[in-house]
Amino acid sequence: MLATVEKPAVLYSDRYLDYNFGKDHAFQPIRHKLAVELMESYGMFDGHAELVDPKPAKEEDLLLVHERRYVEAVRELSARPRVEAYEWGLGPGDNPIFPGMYDAAALQVGGTIRACEAVAGGERLRAYNLGGGFHHAMPGRASGFCIFNDIAVGLARVLKAGLVKRVLYVDIDAHHGDGVQEIFYDDPRVLTISLHEDGRFLFPGTGFPAELGRGKGQGYAVNVPLPPYTRDTSYLYAFEEVVPPLARAYEPELIFTQTGADACYLDPLAHLKLTTRTYERVAQTIDRLSKELCAGRWVAATGGGYDMAACARVWTLIGASMAGVDLEDEIDPKWREMCRREIGSSPTTLRDAGDAGGQSVSQAVKEVVADVKTRVFPHHGLKAEGRSRKL
Repeated sequence: MLATVEKPAVLYSDRYLDYNFGKDHAFQPIRHKLAVELMESYGMFDGHAELVDPKPAKEEDLLLVHERRYVEAVRELSARPRVEAYEWGLGPGDNPIFPGMYDAAALQVGGTIRACEAVAGGERLRAYNLGGGFHHAMPGRASGFCIFNDIAVGLARVLKAGLVKRVLYVDIDAHHGDGVQEIFYDDPRVLTISLHEDGRFLFPGTGFPAELGRGKGQGYAVNVPLPPYTRDTSYLYAFEEVVPPLARAYEPELIFTQTGADACYLDPLAHLKLTTRTYERVAQTIDRLSKELCAGRWVAATGGGYDMAACARVWTLIGASMAGVDLEDEIDPKWREMCRREIGSSPTTLRDAGDAGGQSVSQAVKEVVADVKTRVFPHHGLKAEGRSRKL
């Protein structure tokens, strides 16, 4: 199936800035605006990709994965906020209640729906929602800055419509993609792979290799918990040992990546130590796998990330990989000036100087990978021993 429009869609609206828990909250939506402005400064929307305005998700879309009582509660609290509603996971702390939160969250869900349908329906080969990635939201409660689970809604929509039968979901956020995993835990139509910081050290405290799925979904949840301070070389070893062989065995019709930037060494909330080298390599691998396995069909959303400029750089590099564009390293001075106005500082280059650590793979990461292979690979007809074929 040939895509009607070859260049990728980038879903973004300044209304994404309305998803705002307050000036003192870790989640600051300015990161999305910085990212789209950085892409624009590189001329990415001058023929390489197309900026597309998202539309809000409808209630019927949200109900594909969320409980009706929860959706109604979010709408009510959005119109008439109160201090806390912890029965829905909302209140001071991670998920403060704010006026208009229903509409703000529904818009970002709509961006991911649009991205999924554009690619699964054959309109485009690729689409990147520069918002969303809210992988912690559960069917009946908010969690980890996530009100609605846009990823699960988008995938449920295209699966229900019969546009695809198998989706590979790869989550590179520093935090375990627990909400997406839970929603598809018994569904073999979605193979979820999450590489994240070990849950013993970071929210949400889940995502261990023994979490494999249930029922027909047994073997279709894959978790690679990495120790704190994992650096580029060790992370890439884990990624390449696990993701490509499972992807080839699964033969997806669509690949979806959650591209949280909080595994970056600059991030203040997590403890992984990745540089832009890893994000580019991961994007290049997904690019190749999508072309090899599903005619290039690749959808992505953003996710976590609490160093605002690092988010902009990481997401711009991933967007460039989706569009097949090589970007020079020097950042436009006008963007740097804008960045300084918004957050008080600005990077001078798009890429980090080099690997943030040594060149050897840590023994701890090797042991995690071996454990994952032993538990998961047999479910997919793969042998656990030996190294996988590199891309």
